[in-house]
Amino acid sequence: MKKDILIVDAYNMIGNWPDLNRLKLAGRLEEARDNLLSILSEYHKYQRIEMIVVFDAMYVPGMSKKYDHYGLEVVWTGQDQTADEYIEALTKEKQTRFTQVTVATSDQAEQWTVFSAGALRIPAGELLTNINRTRKEVHTQAVKFADKGQVRRSPWSDGQLSKLEKLRDHLGDDHHPDDQ
Repeated sequence: MKKDILIVDAYNMIGNWPDLNRLKLAGRLEEARDNLLSILSEYHKYQRIEMIVVFDAMYVPGMSKKYDHYGLEVVWTGQDQTADEYIEALTKEKQTRFTQVTVATSDQAEQWTVFSAGALRIPAGELLTNINRTRKEVHTQAVKFADKGQVRRSPWSDGQLSKLEKLRDHLGDDHHPDDQ
């Protein structure tokens, strides 16, 4: 079974996801970045895939760095390296017979470059749709779980209830001395 890795072009998502883009345009880029990482973390937990989020240093100049945050690998490129260059090199390194890389970006040139390296590509809007669908699935499962708990407010486990039911059935089969 292949290992799946999702590489996310972070600023591309921020620019293409309406809520995050509004934050960016309002001068709240740091909040947009934090929200992106939070959203991706939730998705990562449900999908259980390795996720690498790449931020371009053009907005935060300095030395490149990598760290884990919310269970995600977060990468800031160096000042002289674009996120696209980093993603292309990382895709070529990670894509193997045993690892399927998917790159999330709406940049057409970037999509074709990673596709030629054997990776899959997913546009920003499609990733957001997948995330929203996953949120709905999680909510539906949570409601079902909560409903099950509300229907049966019993201190007994399913196994205990099964044993009690069997005991009750056996008691009904027995004849009492008064019946004779």
